[in-house]
Amino acid sequence: MTRFLAASSLLALASTPALAHDPEFDPERISTHVRTLSADAFEGRAPNTVGEQMTVSYLSGAFAAVGLQPGGDPDETGQRSWTQAVPLMRSTMVDAPLVELTVGGEAMMLTQGEQVAVRAPMNGMAQVQINDAPLVFVGYGVTAPERGWDDFKDVDVTGKIIVLFVNDPDFEGGEGDFGGKEMTYYGRWTYKYEEAAKRGAAGVMVIHETEPASYGWATVRNSNNTTFDIVRADPAAAHTGFESWIQRDLAATLFEASGMTFEEAKAAAQRKDFRPMELAASLDATVLTDLEQVDAKNVVGILPGTERPNEYVIYTAHHDHLGVGEPDEDGDTIFNGAMDNATGLAHVIEQARAFAEAGPQQRSVVFLAVGAEERGLLGSKYYAANPLYSLESTVAVLNTDSLGVFGTASDFSISGTARLDLLDIMIEEGAKLGKSFAPDPRPEAGGFFRSDHFPFAQVGVPAVSFRSGQQLSEGGAERAAAIAREYVSEHYHQQSDEWAADWNFEGIADNALFLHRVGERLANSVEWPNWATSAEFRTIRDQSADTRK
Repeated sequence: MTRFLAASSLLALASTPALAHDPEFDPERISTHVRTLSADAFEGRAPNTVGEQMTVSYLSGAFAAVGLQPGGDPDETGQRSWTQAVPLMRSTMVDAPLVELTVGGEAMMLTQGEQVAVRAPMNGMAQVQINDAPLVFVGYGVTAPERGWDDFKDVDVTGKIIVLFVNDPDFEGGEGDFGGKEMTYYGRWTYKYEEAAKRGAAGVMVIHETEPASYGWATVRNSNNTTFDIVRADPAAAHTGFESWIQRDLAATLFEASGMTFEEAKAAAQRKDFRPMELAASLDATVLTDLEQVDAKNVVGILPGTERPNEYVIYTAHHDHLGVGEPDEDGDTIFNGAMDNATGLAHVIEQARAFAEAGPQQRSVVFLAVGAEERGLLGSKYYAANPLYSLESTVAVLNTDSLGVFGTASDFSISGTARLDLLDIMIEEGAKLGKSFAPDPRPEAGGFFRSDHFPFAQVGVPAVSFRSGQQLSEGGAERAAAIAREYVSEHYHQQSDEWAADWNFEGIADNALFLHRVGERLANSVEWPNWATSAEFRTIRDQSADTRK
């Protein structure tokens, strides 16, 4: 069994005490956590299920066993529990949706999961009925005044089904200022659904293509029969009644019936002078759903600080996955979520152990396992809106999601290309361990918007989602790229994301030491890392600057 034990080290600041040694991170213990949490018995860890209850119990017990204090919701006496309740609205389809598309005068029934993937509606209606709604092609569905871009051109889409491409207008060479291959929030399907609801559309059809979406059709197909959202006073203001994806071939049929090819439609959508186009098609749909308010759970442990206990460093990882669904070709119904994200949970547990064994730091260190991430970052969104600990006094958030299980690497990365002082600190600490920083190899995947650090960033807290390195000790970047391609196409959000005996957890142990040093530096200093001056979150953070003096 390999263990990681480095020589004595001095942290960067003079105010930080020298340590006798680094903590040990045991790859076998990490493997055990991953294997347990992704076992069939946990039933895919979906929110508000027996699987989530088992997961919450496991995490609470693990946090208690390593020596943390409960950090969740307080009771009437002020005693904190291990959890934070996250009230959600759950929508579950009663049956497969009935979707009929009339194209060029000919009707066709669409099969859920094949040509179309309709999401269980989150507009607050138990029955969504759409009759003869016209289809309108709106390019990428983006309104970005600061970029001089408007796909809608003031065209009224009230009561219509809008059809649009995923990702940004310049993902494949358009005329926009959207970062080229790097996805902005305008490229996320969540933005497109929000914009459609804001404009009063009856529904949305997002055209699926693997490259611009960054995942295959199987991921879309497996994510829709049960959906969750935070509880809203007016759900229809945030969601249309018909949120869906369609296959590329179906989109091509729609365009051809309307006098253009798929390629011509995309080329038009990439120009600033694009105008919405009525398609020679209409849609009828009936979607029945069971609505129920439920509580998901965030699991929270804390190691209170000694000198500045009201300042916080937070380690996060999401504990949920997709639960149980339709059988795959092997009859497997359980979405185990081993890499995504039992690996991140294992890291947080063992990080908590390392800090607890070292003893209290000057600042408090919080360990937060959030729920309902797969349903739209809902656990972290809820925490950011209802913080248990002051966001203004939160130093930084270090998130881990889908860590690599293929050995050590000489580099590391983060999701997206955001610039912030926290990354500079990570680069400094990485260099001391011989780790270099490599930019996100796939910023077009929109990873910055897809992990639990993002809701914290939106409220100004410096936050990153750590990514394992690409320069693997065995096989280098070429092997890492091949592994990533194979995982996305064959295992991501599929039943086959299961623990394997040949996984190598030494890389997670190695990265845990690195992330420990980063957190330890922050927890024993007076540093307040901020966003870069040009970052969109800088203004929000600066508004609370006086509270950190």
